Order: sequence, then structure tokens, then C-alpha cells
Amino acid sequence: MSRRRVMVGVLSVLVVALSSVHGAGRAREDVTLDRRLPASAGAAMDALEARFDSAAAMDLVQFMDRYWRNAANEGFNASIDRIQARLAVSGFAPRADAAPGQPSVWVEAFGKANGWDHSIGTLTLLGDGADPDEVVLSRERHRVALCINSFSTPPGGVTAPVLDVGAGVADADYDRVDVKGAVVLGDAGAGRLWQQAVVRRGAIGVVSTALEGYVRPGPPSTDGLPRDQWDVLQWGSIPYDDARRGFGFKASPRAAARLRVRLARGRARVRVEVTSSFTPGPVKTLVAEIPGRLAPHERIVVVAHIQEPGANDNASGCGTQVEMARAMAAAVKDGTMPAPGRTITFLWVDEMRGSRQWLQDHSADAKGVRYMFSLDMTGEDTAKTGGTFLIEKLPDPTAVLPRPSDPFSEWGGRPMKADALSGSLLNDVFLAVCVRRSRTTGWVVRTNPHEGGSDHSVFLAAGIPAVLAWHFPDRFYHTSLDRPEMTSPATMAHVAVSVGATVSLLATASEADAQAVVGLLEAAAQARLDLESRQGADLVARAADRAAAEMVETQVRTAWLKWYGEALDAVVALPVGGSTPALGTRIEAAKGKLR
Repeated sequence: MSRRRVMVGVLSVLVVALSSVHGAGRAREDVTLDRRLPASAGAAMDALEARFDSAAAMDLVQFMDRYWRNAANEGFNASIDRIQARLAVSGFAPRADAAPGQPSVWVEAFGKANGWDHSIGTLTLLGDGADPDEVVLSRERHRVALCINSFSTPPGGVTAPVLDVGAGVADADYDRVDVKGAVVLGDAGAGRLWQQAVVRRGAIGVVSTALEGYVRPGPPSTDGLPRDQWDVLQWGSIPYDDARRGFGFKASPRAAARLRVRLARGRARVRVEVTSSFTPGPVKTLVAEIPGRLAPHERIVVVAHIQEPGANDNASGCGTQVEMARAMAAAVKDGTMPAPGRTITFLWVDEMRGSRQWLQDHSADAKGVRYMFSLDMTGEDTAKTGGTFLIEKLPDPTAVLPRPSDPFSEWGGRPMKADALSGSLLNDVFLAVCVRRSRTTGWVVRTNPHEGGSDHSVFLAAGIPAVLAWHFPDRFYHTSLDRPEMTSPATMAHVAVSVGATVSLLATASEADAQAVVGLLEAAAQARLDLESRQGADLVARAADRAAAEMVETQVRTAWLKWYGEALDAVVALPVGGSTPALGTRIEAAKGKLR
């Protein structure tokens, strides 16, 4: 997952109590959204539960974990091949050979990527008489210490002084040191250090100590230092620069401390050895479809991205999705789930770029996409990572008017403009299915306002209702310790059953299903308005400017009335094949109650 967002430092997410809709304060026993779901949703959950192969999902995680997966490189393409082979033995035929109504799978390619990878990435602190040579960063120990786009060194490596520039961001950090020809150690991100030290001042490479705040310490070891944080590092990249052909490293706190201890005694030198490769080639997207029987031109799209080196991010999303697709196809084939009326399209992509390209290349199909789900970091063992399962809602009023009940995640978000909102049934229907799963399993389900940063953002920008299924805060996010042991097969099953059942409902909805969804939205709207009345009264009572606070509360209530009015209107398009006047009458009655 890639986010370009300002950190807000707020402990994320809204707890969804099993017996409440939005979980902000006291539970409302009269509002239980999951009990308002159509019966077909529960049947789909049972069918998927019986057929989801958690061991196979975990097997894919372990396979993909072998590689640093960048578009067009060996690991990315091998992952595509592995997923395609799994689908092929599960009844997904090559598109050219698929019989009418049969699930199919194929690969599309576009553009060109550099396909960066490496086999050696070692930084050795050379001995000074008191200490022997010491390898402080290496591929063998740290796996992802070498930055993307680092070039190979000559055979045997290069030797250079290492110089500490502190933060390494401002010109003043370089006033007393000449870094030309040196390796620069600094606390800024690798890209910023590269611009300051290499591009502007002639350094040959950089070592960044940057580590985000959500990478929190684990339990202390015998020496009192955090066991995991002391050796964790977050992978990064430097710009592709064929002229300078330099390198970058990300340093763990242990490696940074070791370099700085030596520098405190005087000058220090390092030997850097890098063997990297660039294999330019097309960017591949794997596509699988279960065709719709009644309205094949209408679609629900589910996306997982392949690139990145992590197990949770995002091998777990890929494993969740492939086994969900296989389970859905098997359940349709044996009749335990109805054949979808709308086409279900699964994409495995280079994050965001692959989604944008699919929408561009399939512009006619894109017009028929009704809903989209992004699966990103779906398999976390929450006891180890600290990251709770989240539904990142498509933009609703909480993304515009921040509320105590709906804080942004710790990753961070910024309020949107009100004109970016359009009410949808997707948030509450998906939440209700997840709460049904949590009720029977104890799975913890939470939500956060829209923040963006993964494939759902691309579909939202195209006007398609889209949600993200993910986990956060995760103290191993984008780090060397995001490995299979941090991943839970049970969590992947929770997500697959919940997403798959929601997709099935949206792809097969009848008039009766739509009537049930109207009732679900009506209850959700009333619960939200009640919640806003309670927390709004408290906010007004504590405000220094009560008049201004009351004005905000009027805006909040107006925004939610508009949102749920639009969400209810959207239900008219839910039944596959069209709705009857009775559904329109039911929708208008529900809207009248809100007004």
C-alpha cells in the first residue's frame, strides 16, 4: 500500500460494537444491522466459509514473500504466474477457451517498468584498529535495506567515508561538512537525502534512518532494548538516476547507532557492495472473471496489488483474493451460491497504476462497474502487528466534517470537500456483513473515514463506489519484519468470507434483497442521526463559541440527511434486471421518515 498523507498522530478508527452500528459510545441493542441483511447474504457466507482454503492462501503468502516484487521483475511476474496457475486448476479457463458462462483468466500487459531487483546489498563498517570490520546492513539479515533503484557497485564494492548530517534536510545540515565522494548518513527519508547529498553535493550514496512513528517498540529484550524495533527498518527508494548510478540504504536503529558510535570516536569508512539489476519490461495485470448471467455488462470489481516486498502488504491481499475467487466459482458451480447476474472481475495489479490502466483500456466495461473492493493488507495477525481490521469507507460526511466517533487512522487523512460526497449503500451493507461475521467469530471490525492511497482511490476518482479492506496501525508496515509469521490464515478467511458474501449479494440482488437493504439503510441512518445528536450536544456544551458549534452541528445533520437520501435512492439500481414501482415507493417512504 502506498500513502502520500500527512500524519495526524491520532489513534485510528471507530470500534464497531457487535450490537451497534457505529460503535461510538453506548451500544444500541435495537440497531443490529447484520440482522437486517437479506437471507441470501448469510447463505453466501456459509458457502464461502466451507470452501475457502486458508492453507492455500497462506501458501501463496509464503511464495510471494521470497521476492521483492517490483513491476516487471522476476518476483512480480512469478507471482502473476503462480496465481494464474491456481485459478487454472480451479476451473478458470483461458479466456479464448472459456465456454459461455465459464469463469476465465488471462494476463494483460501495458507500458514499461524498470523491473529493479538485487542479489547483494551490503554496507560494511571498516575496522579502525579497535574494532574489526562489521557488516551493519545486508540483504541476508535485513532483506529490504537496499533502496529501490540502487545501481551496482564495481566488483568488490566501493570504499568511502561515511558522514553524519543529522536530519540532512536543510542547507545548514551541510555547512560544516564536505560530502562529495562520501556516503551520507541522515535522518530524512532516502529520497530527500538523495536530492540534498547526491544530486546537489556529489555524495555517492545515502543511508537513511527514517522510521515512522507507528513502528512502535515490541517487548524489551534482556538488554532493555525493544526486541523488534531495534532491528527493524522501513524499506524505501531513491530516484532512478542513470547518470549518477548511486545507491541508498535504509538503516535499522541498531545499524544507525553503530555507525554513530564509531563516528563519535572520529572518522569512519564503509565498504558498499551492490549487485542489482534492471529488467525493463511490460507491466502485467492478471484478470479473472465470473461472468454475469443476466446483466454481464454490469460489474463488481475486486482488486489486490502484487508489488511491494511484504507478506501482509500485500501478499495477504493476493492470497485472500485468489482463494475467495476460487471459492466463489466452486460454490456457483455446485449450486450452493447463485450464479451472479452481474459479472465479477478480479484484478491483480501494480498498485494504482494497474487500476488506472484497466479503467483506461476497458472504458466500456468501466461504465458498467457498480461497486469496487480493494484488498490490501488483509491477513494480519493482529496480536503481533497491532493492526486492527478496518473498513475504509467510501467518502461520507465523516471525511468532510471530522467527528470524535470517526477519527482518521493513525496513517493520517485530511478532510475532503462536501461536493466530493455521493451517498451509497456500499458502506453499510459491507459493514453489516462484516459485523455478521464478527458476531459468530469474535473478529474485531472497525471503520475509518476515507483517506485514500490504494486502488480504491482510483475507482473513486472515476465515480465508482469503492471501499478498502485493510489493517492499521501496523508496527511492521513497510518494514523488514513484515514476514509470513505476522500473517494469519484465519484473518484472511474472515476478510474473504465477508467481501465475497457482499460481492455475491451485490451481483445477484433481487427485489426482495433490495427491500431488505432499504430497511438496513433506514436503520443505519437513524442510528447515525441519533449518534450525531448525542455527540453534537456534548460538543456544543463544551464549546467556547456555542453559536458556531451549533452551526457546525446543523451542517453535520444536513450532510447526513443528504447522504442517506442519496444512498436510499441508489437502491433502486440494486436489483439485477431492474426494479419495480414498489421498491421506489418503499424508498420514498424511508426518505420521508428521515425528513
